[in-house]
Amino acid sequence: MAKFESPNRVVIALGGNALGNTPVEQIKRVREAAPTLLKVIEMGNEIIITHGNGPQVGMIQNAFAVAHGVDPTYPKIDLPECGAMSQGYIGYHLQQAIGVAMHKAYKRWHVATVVTQIEVDPDDPSFQNPTKPIGAFMTEEQAADERAEHPEWTIVEDSGRGYRRVVASPEPKKIVEASSVLNLLDNEFIVIACGGGGVPVVRDYSDKGAYKGVAAVIDKDMAGELLAEDCRADMLVLLTAVDHVAINFGRSDQQDLEDLTSEQAREYADAGQFGKGSMEPKVRAAIRFVESRPGRTCIIGSLERAAEAIAGLSGTRIHL
Repeated sequence: MAKFESPNRVVIALGGNALGNTPVEQIKRVREAAPTLLKVIEMGNEIIITHGNGPQVGMIQNAFAVAHGVDPTYPKIDLPECGAMSQGYIGYHLQQAIGVAMHKAYKRWHVATVVTQIEVDPDDPSFQNPTKPIGAFMTEEQAADERAEHPEWTIVEDSGRGYRRVVASPEPKKIVEASSVLNLLDNEFIVIACGGGGVPVVRDYSDKGAYKGVAAVIDKDMAGELLAEDCRADMLVLLTAVDHVAINFGRSDQQDLEDLTSEQAREYADAGQFGKGSMEPKVRAAIRFVESRPGRTCIIGSLERAAEAIAGLSGTRIHL
């Protein structure tokens, strides 16, 4: 793969599963990742970091549910608040890990986490057909109790394993704190934003148009794409567990892809070559980003080889 000139501004998206399932695992993994992130800066780039939160937000929500079951004076906490909490503590661990790496490298950059709200359309069709499972499994009796307490919830039977609440996955429309992120970038901060896809919010016109949270899950790759657009990034880097996007994945004729036009990527995606819940959302986000403005590039690759991917030595490069 040929080398190409490094961009000036890069959005780097870390998968939630790459951060581990417990706070202890997370601290270990982000400290391992931080030196790689610094290498990207040392290559002459500004970076904005975003991340998933699937395991983390589930852990937070389940912990409150268990506590409430033991002692009803403990409140149940709904999804918007759990998402905000996960952004805060993941950002805290990333800030500390980057701080340690900077200290070892004798660097003195600033790092800040922005707890980010993302506006969605209250009329988004996904609200009429929620499909994203959240929270713990329930018995039929528990599900009936929850339906009685929360008639607005959708609770479904999940493949014989019990009952779970499902929520919508609306399209992200606007990053509420975009101007704050840009202000920090202009003042030479490393910014962490839109964690877990951000907290979905809608306008509440009964409260003078103020934002209010909604129980929904925004696809983290699409949120990262919107962040990259709003920050006028040159490159979006989606980091996952593999070095390349592949077709015929897991088969004897698997083929790793190094360089794709957005048109080629769309053809493979439309043909069902990428996992619906894993690689396809990343490829769709990549297509949207590179087609949003000429000269933009998306790289999909592994966290361990992120710096190499940006240098054009690893990963799958998607462009016009």
